[in-house]
Amino acid sequence: MKSKIEKIDLRNLNKIDHAISINNPFENLEYFHAMEKSNSASEKTGWVPDHLGEIERGKLTSFLPLYKKFNSYGEFIFDHQWANALQNTGRNYYPKLLTAVPFTPCEGDRILGKNKDKKLKLIEAGIQKLEEEEIESWHILFPNDEGKRILRHKDFIERFNYRFVWENNNFSTFDDFLSIFTSRQRATLRKERKSIAKANIKFSCKKFDAITVEDWDQFYTFYQQTYHERGQSPYLSRDFFTKINAVNQLVKPIIFFAYSEAEVIAASLCFEGKETLYGRHWGSLRKIKNLHFECCYYQGIDYCIENNIKFFDPGIQGEHKIRRGFQPKLTSSFHYFLREDFSNAVKRFCTDEKEQIENYLEACKSYTPFNKGYKIK
Repeated sequence: MKSKIEKIDLRNLNKIDHAISINNPFENLEYFHAMEKSNSASEKTGWVPDHLGEIERGKLTSFLPLYKKFNSYGEFIFDHQWANALQNTGRNYYPKLLTAVPFTPCEGDRILGKNKDKKLKLIEAGIQKLEEEEIESWHILFPNDEGKRILRHKDFIERFNYRFVWENNNFSTFDDFLSIFTSRQRATLRKERKSIAKANIKFSCKKFDAITVEDWDQFYTFYQQTYHERGQSPYLSRDFFTKINAVNQLVKPIIFFAYSEAEVIAASLCFEGKETLYGRHWGSLRKIKNLHFECCYYQGIDYCIENNIKFFDPGIQGEHKIRRGFQPKLTSSFHYFLREDFSNAVKRFCTDEKEQIENYLEACKSYTPFNKGYKIK
C-alpha cells in the first residue's frame, strides 16, 4: 500500500515511531512535543500546529514542522514590512504557514526525511496546502546547507541574514584559543575573565544526565528575569523545561551556573548537538560587569574545547560577539508566495537587502581582532 503525506499530531507521539535522522536537538520530535504540550507554542501564543509527514509501516519516515501563524511573534526573522504592505492592498498576510522551531533561531534540516525525494514530496504538500487553503505565504526559517539547496531548487525566495559562530580549530586550552587574537584583544579577554575571578564568582556545569528538577527551578528564575527586565513575558513556560528534562538524553541540555560564595546568581542554558553547542537562554539576578560574557560565551567555549565540539552558536546577531572570537556567517530564510505580484515585490526587496548584508559582513571581518596568521573562512 502506497503511503501518502498526512497531518501529524504530536500528541500521539508515544504511538508513532520514527526513522528520521536528527542532526540537532531542536528537531527531535520530543522537543516540538514539549513546546506544544507545555502551551509554549500553541494557539494561545499564535502557533497553531499543522504538521505534515509520511508514515510507512507504523514509522514516521518524513516530517515537516508546520505552524499556522497569526502573528510574527518569536520568529527572529522580521517580516512586519511585508505584512503591512500586503494588508494595505486589502489582502490578508495572516495566517501564514511557518516551518521553524518555535522561539529557536538555530540552523537545522527543517524538512526532515530519509532522502531527498521524501523532502521534495513534503515541499510539494506544503505548496498544495497553501493553494487549497488560499494562504498567501509559507516561510521556512534557518535551514542548513542541505535544506537551502533543496529550497533554491524549488524556487523559494532566499532572504539573507547573519549570525556569529565560534569555530574550534583543535584548540587544546582557552589560552590556545587566545593565541589567534592580536595582543591587545588577547589582553582584553583575559582582563574580562580575571574580573570575574577577582569577584570570587565560580561556575559549575550541569550536563543533561545530572540536571535535577531543583536545577530547572533555579534556572527558570533567571530565565524569567531576563524577560521581565524588558517588560515582556517569557516565551517558554516552566512546564516546557519539565518536559525537556524527561527526554534529556535526546535533547541534551547543559546549564552553566554562576556562584557568589554559596549563592547562585546567574545561569545560562545550552543544548549539545552532534557537532555544535547551541547557546539559548540566560539570566542573572545581579548586574556584574563581564558576567554575561563569562556565563554565555567563555564557559561555552571552555566546554567546546574540553569536549572537542566543533562549533558554538550562541544565538543570532550581537556585534559584541566579534571581539570575543565569534566569526560572521551568512544565514538565510526561505519564502514562498501564492501570488506572483507579491512574490516579485519580495524578491526585489531581498535582492536589495542581500547587498547590504554582504557589505556588513565584509565590514565585520575587518573588525574581527585576529592576528594576521589567522584567516576567517
